[in-house]
Amino acid sequence: MSTASISLAPSGELLLAGVLDYRSGPALREAGGKLIGTHAAGALSLNCAAVEKSSSVGLSLLLAFMRDAQAAGKSLVVRELPTDMREIAQVCGLTEVLPLQA
Repeated sequence: MSTASISLAPSGELLLAGVLDYRSGPALREAGGKLIGTHAAGALSLNCAAVEKSSSVGLSLLLAFMRDAQAAGKSLVVRELPTDMREIAQVCGLTEVLPLQA
């Protein structure tokens, strides 16, 4: 079983990794909110390339991180969204809402 994490890369990019599910969601939600709130940059990038697997919890996290960024007066883009998360987003009609970057 993989551990999930959200961290800050030396480049300033936020990195989301691991298995995103009901077990990892609450801790990721809290840690991500703190990182977004304390990050010095006004424009944030969240890289999801290291996400191994995700349930709908992963999309819920992305939406929560968007709200956190907006509340902090920052912009957020999501990069390298894995195929399974992109498919769930399409089914739920969220591809137009999420700030996805190719």
